Amino acid sequence: RSNMDSMFEAYINNLRRQLDTLGQEKLRLESELGNMQGLVEDFKNKYEDEINRRTEMENEFVLLKKDVDEAYMNKVQLEARLEGLTDEINFLRQLYEEELRELQSQISDTSVVLSMDNNRNLDLDSIIAEVKAQYEDIANKSRAEVESMYQIKYQELQSSAGRHGDELRNTKNEISELNRYITRLQSEIDALKAQRANLEAQIAEAEERGELALKDARAK
Repeated sequence: RSNMDSMFEAYINNLRRQLDTLGQEKLRLESELGNMQGLVEDFKNKYEDEINRRTEMENEFVLLKKDVDEAYMNKVQLEARLEGLTDEINFLRQLYEEELRELQSQISDTSVVLSMDNNRNLDLDSIIAEVKAQYEDIANKSRAEVESMYQIKYQELQSSAGRHGDELRNTKNEISELNRYITRLQSEIDALKAQRANLEAQIAEAEERGELALKDARAK
């Protein structure tokens, strides 16, 4: 009887130790699962932040494009104004030359008058050339500045968009990997739960068999 009691007691204790070990393993896996779920939530938040940042960059690009378009329209208007001023200067020059010819036809006394008129004509040419050069310089500078600003901002936005696209892809991959890991952990936990239930059933059965064996032994 003593040997039988010891055998059943040792068997039950062994099953209980296995049950305790499985319980500890279950707790460990559940804790690890909780940590992984927390990481997934963090990566989801990071992914949403990247989406928002990309949207902000796209909105900024739209606004920049609008500013560039406005600058281009200003440049077109400036060029049109320059063309109008050039036409006006040419008209005034023709008018002045016509008046000068009329004046020269009326005055034929001395070469001094002709010399003065010629000098005035030369002065007007110089003024016209200077004004035209100034407006052309303004137009060229405006065109160069607008094109340079547009190219710089466009390249910055392209680079930023590419960088954010890479970060989004990396975040997606990390989330997918974590989801696969969580699925595997959940499967292991389910298997441990099933194994624990099986051990509990074996312990109950062993205890029942032990009690029956003891009763039979005592009855004899």
